[in-house]
Amino acid sequence: MTYTPPSSARPFTLHISDQELSEWRQLLELSKLGPKTYENQQEKENFGVTYKWLSDTKDYWLNNHSWRAQESHINSFPNYKMTIGEIDVHFVGLFSRKKDAIPILFMHGWPGSFIEFIPMLEQLQKRYKGRESPYHIVVPSLPGYTLSSGGPLERDWTLKDSAEIMEKLMRNLGFDKYIVQGGDVGSILCRLMAPSYESVVGVHLNMYTTQTEPQREKLSDIETKAFDRALEWRNIGTAYAQEHGTRPSTIGHVLSSNPLALLAWIGEKFLEWTDETPPLDTILTNVSLYYFTGSFPRSIYPYRALFRGTREPLPPLTKPTGYSFFPMELFPGIRYIIENETNLVSYGVHERGGHFAALEKPEDLWADVEDFVSKVTEGGSKL
Repeated sequence: MTYTPPSSARPFTLHISDQELSEWRQLLELSKLGPKTYENQQEKENFGVTYKWLSDTKDYWLNNHSWRAQESHINSFPNYKMTIGEIDVHFVGLFSRKKDAIPILFMHGWPGSFIEFIPMLEQLQKRYKGRESPYHIVVPSLPGYTLSSGGPLERDWTLKDSAEIMEKLMRNLGFDKYIVQGGDVGSILCRLMAPSYESVVGVHLNMYTTQTEPQREKLSDIETKAFDRALEWRNIGTAYAQEHGTRPSTIGHVLSSNPLALLAWIGEKFLEWTDETPPLDTILTNVSLYYFTGSFPRSIYPYRALFRGTREPLPPLTKPTGYSFFPMELFPGIRYIIENETNLVSYGVHERGGHFAALEKPEDLWADVEDFVSKVTEGGSKL
């Protein structure tokens, strides 16, 4: 018997109205760049987004970027929505006709979205000719992010709540056992879900946070360089996170009010956190999704756990774990530490790549995931 998504998974087509597009264009055209300053003229010393990049990108967004073309590309994949409790969950699903196909849940982070995984989805469609894949691939918009709704207004919403929604999504799809993969916020959700739900049988990560400080003498050359870069970023690159965590209401108002402001705030991360800058159309599609869905204020709830109240440590990760090391990652997973703190069964090292691994190096990430799956399952064929 082949797999068919349940009726609760409603086919979804993304469409931003002509009026919304017209209003966006008018607001962006009227939005002024700030004056030129010493800081925003610096190309080598990083003080943030430069005047030139923001000016050029604004012009490209208005005159060259086609939202309708990007919208059509997104809609070329099977998109769905499913109502789970208080959340209307969006996801892309590449479902296989094979009865023993292995379900894998891929989860993004901030300021990304499900489109981080589109290059990988494209490759999988070509490789497996659509539904002939030995895998069920599920790529959601996390609760509060872009095409998924946010939590209720009358109470706080936490990552534990989002983890529960992700578990229910997979169970509602009929998967009683599955593998999770994630970077950034997605990696935290993986580490919350694995010890909480028996249905999660394996965890693959491309970001790893830990309280353990690496011992330099135990690091390889590539790990040393990655760790030093992460230390520099920790010192001069985390002000945005403090703002998200301590004044989410204020920054939410500021960035929801203007597409140019949102472009500067999010665009900076795709320039700084990557090894090679992604295509400008991809950056703008991601920013556009945040703008048209008004989701920026809804998406930054994970940061409160970092800067307000008592920060709870993540639970131990005892289930089979895989890791992909990309040298420009903000929180690079050091092998010996992960070996000590998890049940590590696979560890892929790559010479290039950064924080948005699925977007930057989709082939490398997928190869690592497939290798991990083969070690967790019976030769990659059965959970």
